Formats: sequence, C-alpha cells, structure tokens
Amino acid sequence: MSTVIYPSPIFGPIHSRRLGVSLGINLLPSDGKVCSFDCIYCECGFNSDHRPKKPMPTREEVYEVLENRLKDMSVNGPKPDVFTFAGNGEPTAHPHFPEIINDTLELRDKYFPNAKVSVLSNSTFIHRPKVFEALNKIDNNILKLDTVSAEYIDMVDRPAGHYDVNEIISHLKVFNGNLIIQTMFMKGTYQGKSVDNTSDEYVLPWIETVKSIAPRQVMIYTIDRETPDQDLLKASHEELDRIVELLAREGIYATASY
Repeated sequence: MSTVIYPSPIFGPIHSRRLGVSLGINLLPSDGKVCSFDCIYCECGFNSDHRPKKPMPTREEVYEVLENRLKDMSVNGPKPDVFTFAGNGEPTAHPHFPEIINDTLELRDKYFPNAKVSVLSNSTFIHRPKVFEALNKIDNNILKLDTVSAEYIDMVDRPAGHYDVNEIISHLKVFNGNLIIQTMFMKGTYQGKSVDNTSDEYVLPWIETVKSIAPRQVMIYTIDRETPDQDLLKASHEELDRIVELLAREGIYATASY
C-alpha cells in the first residue's frame, strides 16, 4: 500500500487533472492526516495509519511561506493557474481557515491576480458561518457529495463524527449555486461488499439531488492513484461519460476526469 502525505503548508506546483497548474496549500500537519472523513479511496491512506505528531501550520506560517513561494514563482515560474487548498485531510478543519482564505486572496491579487483560488472540501464544516462565508469568497468552492445513500457514505466515506447527508444537502443549497459539486465514482469491493456507485440505483437519485442544489458545475472523477484498500477499481470512461450526458440532459454542466 503506497499513500501520499503532502508537505505543509505549501506543495507543488502540480498539474491537476481538473484545475491546471496548481500550487497546493496544505493546512494540515506535514507528517500525517487530519480528516473528518476516512475514505477508503483516499490517496493519503486511512486516518489510523497516519496519525500526525506535528501541529497544523499557523496562519502566520502559511502567509510567510506562501508569499515567499509566490515571489519565487513570479521570477522563475511556473505561472500558477490556481491555488488549491487540499493536502492531508479536510482544509476547513483548520481553526483559522477563514483568515487564511483572506490572506491567500490578498497574496493572489498581489502576485498572480489572474490565478483562481480553489478549496477541495468534504462539506462537513459548511454549516459553520465563517467557513461558509470564506467559501463564498473564492473562485472554485468544490464540495463533495459522493452519493445520497447514507449506507454507502458510512461504508465508503466513513465520517468520523455525526454526518447526516440530508443536512449536508440542505447546507449545499444555501450556497445558491455558488459551488461546484465533486463526486467520486468507482467500482470494486470493500470488505466483500460492492462499492459500485455507477449504476442507476445510485446515479439517478444523486442527479435529482444535484438538480435541487443547482451548482454551477459538477466535477465527476474516478480513482487516479493507489488507494489504501486494494479491491477498488476505476470507473470506465464510458460510465463517466454516461453520467455527464445524464447531467447535461438536466441542464447541468459537468466534466469528467478519468
């Protein structure tokens, strides 16, 4: 089992399948994983396998390291398309996430005003007013909704605490379209049970829910890197294309990453 633990607070830039040349911002510890989900497909591995000993980076540390990196990139390149909050877990879990978003927007405007700011989030803290406000300020507010099946979420996303998918959906609707829904489609098994969510049983109720949320975009994707569980399989190009077409029929703009 090979998993990825990212440096903190800055990593990359890397080429993102969905976002282009992406400078990563990791607000979690550099030696482990901190997440409110424990997804069986997470490239960072299971939470229990990577318990961090180091603290989260401070707001001041993020600002200093980010500005130094942007100064270097402005001279030596490459030019970033996007600053992406991701890394070793859930970025909105950082206690100063809203303030760090403000700092990042300030630095972006100073050094690379045409770059976008993106956050990849599992949606578990969007009920917090300051997190909600911060996410509304950025260019790409990318929020996870893998399915509307509570049973599937418990098996695959494995929330660490209280998680009610209907509550999450209600909070997603409050963004009034200022969000991108991100969904993982895959196949295979976990502990002998199927995790295939590409069939109409899962896809059609999910599409109805996405319609009610009315995001400006949907990003669907499948497994790209090694996963902590070895029995998971990629969804095929044809399966992802079918889902994009079903969304298009409902007037929802969607992209697929294979």
